[in-house]
Amino acid sequence: MNEEVKVSIEGIPYQVSISARDHRWLADEPAEVSGGDTGPTPGELLLSSLGSCTAITLTMYAARKKWPVEKIDVELRFDSDAKPDPKTTVIECLVHITGDLDETQRKRLMEIAHACPVHKVLSNPIIINTKAD
Repeated sequence: MNEEVKVSIEGIPYQVSISARDHRWLADEPAEVSGGDTGPTPGELLLSSLGSCTAITLTMYAARKKWPVEKIDVELRFDSDAKPDPKTTVIECLVHITGDLDETQRKRLMEIAHACPVHKVLSNPIIINTKAD
């Protein structure tokens, strides 16, 4: 992964501008925590990265196998009730696959869901080197 994302905040409290390649979007906080609710929260963006990667990976795999997948929906949420300890984050990821697949194919797709690049990143130790310039 050689992706580079730039984030800046200026003027509007809690609203950040995000850019990657030629794409631009916003993140913000909800109004109840003094944000403007002009975009997804950072946590929602993280979940959307995992869900997008999962759906794309499954679609690519099914296409290579020529399996009849018509649609993939992925629902994600942080599950604070399932946390075994304060330092662990639990993400619930529910994958809905529409298509005429047998149980063996569905089981294999669930194995592939765990192999998407973002899932691998989030499932392994991460080192974040934060520096000031």
